[in-house]
Amino acid sequence: MTKLALWERPVTYAAVGATLADDLLRYPPRGYRPIERRVRLGHGENRWDYAWTTAFTWGIQRMAGMRVEKTETPAEVSELTYVPVGYAADGTPVTPATVNSNGESLFGPDGTPFLAPGDTAVLHIRVFGIPFRAPVRVVYVVDEPSRKGFGYGTLPGHPESGEESWIVERSDDGSVWLNVRAFSRPANSGWWMLYPALRILQSVYTRRYTQVLAGRIAA
Repeated sequence: MTKLALWERPVTYAAVGATLADDLLRYPPRGYRPIERRVRLGHGENRWDYAWTTAFTWGIQRMAGMRVEKTETPAEVSELTYVPVGYAADGTPVTPATVNSNGESLFGPDGTPFLAPGDTAVLHIRVFGIPFRAPVRVVYVVDEPSRKGFGYGTLPGHPESGEESWIVERSDDGSVWLNVRAFSRPANSGWWMLYPALRILQSVYTRRYTQVLAGRIAA
């Protein structure tokens, strides 16, 4: 039997996009543990630009200590993936502000391409010197004038099953915030035995994500 390429494999959970739900903490997908953390990153245009471009180039994961190995995904697959529509206060749909707004590939300040729905990657994580692989797929991108980020879902081979998102927001007063939301559970019986360790690891990386975006901005 031919082994499917990573981009051909479905995510390992059913509630795709549920990290966007307002009531995630109250009504998470059945059997999953939800988390949410909102942290102020700083203030001003420089902080905003730094935060969202870092998010769109896998910088949050890289700077938190992971190695991100992107895999090639056919363009026709990415074109058919879901991009959530944002709405203004009056109910008017918000046109994408940055990502693929003109059908073009866009890049961060260092030349790294912005991620897009359908992108697939393997996150390489070391725990006490032991390497782990965590395959994921970008399941949606939020691209609004004052709200940007993405969510990814787990693929076969990931220690957990579920979804996690990183959304950077800019308030009317110029303050910049990061919202990290997730729902997860161990992927199989073997990982259930290590569930306490997985929860600690998730908490550690959540703190790292906020430290990355709230740190000093290089000149």
